[in-house]
Formats: sequence, C-alpha cells, structure tokens
Amino acid sequence: MIDVVNKATRSRMMAGIRARDTKPEIIVRKYFHKSGFRFRLSPSDIVGKPDIVLPKYRAVVFVHGCYWHRHAGCKYATTPNTNKAFWISKFESNLARDGFVKNKLEKDGWRVDVVWECEINEKQLDSLCKKIAGYLG
Repeated sequence: MIDVVNKATRSRMMAGIRARDTKPEIIVRKYFHKSGFRFRLSPSDIVGKPDIVLPKYRAVVFVHGCYWHRHAGCKYATTPNTNKAFWISKFESNLARDGFVKNKLEKDGWRVDVVWECEINEKQLDSLCKKIAGYLG
C-alpha cells in the first residue's frame, strides 16, 4: 500500500492520535463531576484501564470510539477499502480484547458500562448517572 503522505508527516499525524483525554472522555468526565460523582482515571491496577472508575459504586465506564470499537449499526463504524484484511483483523482483535476485559471485570465484581462516542448527549449521560447512583440501593 502506498501512503499519500511522507513518513515524517504520517508519523506526526499518528502521534496526534490520543489514547487518553479525548474530547468524548472529557465531556463524560465533566458531566460525571458536575453530577457529584468522584472517580479515578485509567488506573493501571484494574484490567483494561477503564476510562472512568467509580470505586464507591464498584463501577467502571469505558468511553468507546465507534470506529475502533465497532459500534454496531453506527455510521462511524466503517471499514477502510484499502488493506481490508489488516483492518478486519485489527477490529476483530479489538472486539475480542473488549469482550475479555468486560468479562474479567464482571467476574471480579465490577459493573461495566460503555458510553459510545456517537451517543454522548445529556440525556444518555443523565440516564447512566442515575443507573450508577442506583447501584448503592
């Protein structure tokens, strides 16, 4: 496959892609904080490094990008036309890892929730906050 940009430009572009502190994560974190929840961020001592950990509720929240985590039925979960075999393999391994992490966390007694990038809105976040608050009762 021939890249349309030179190596230095591609390297700079890829270095700009973040794994933490993405815009969707920050939106969710601000909403949780405003709603009175206190949390930890991506602790390395919890399998899968969840984006948000609410120890008081024994709950974790993942903020997933629709493209990388293959949000079913989402218009953003597309597959590139070039090098399809690579991308299909990449996406399948992401899904397998997501499933493993979810199962492991649930087995360890954690409640696991996912917020999809395309669904970040006040109504959905409010519903999730009420659900987490309900874990206490």
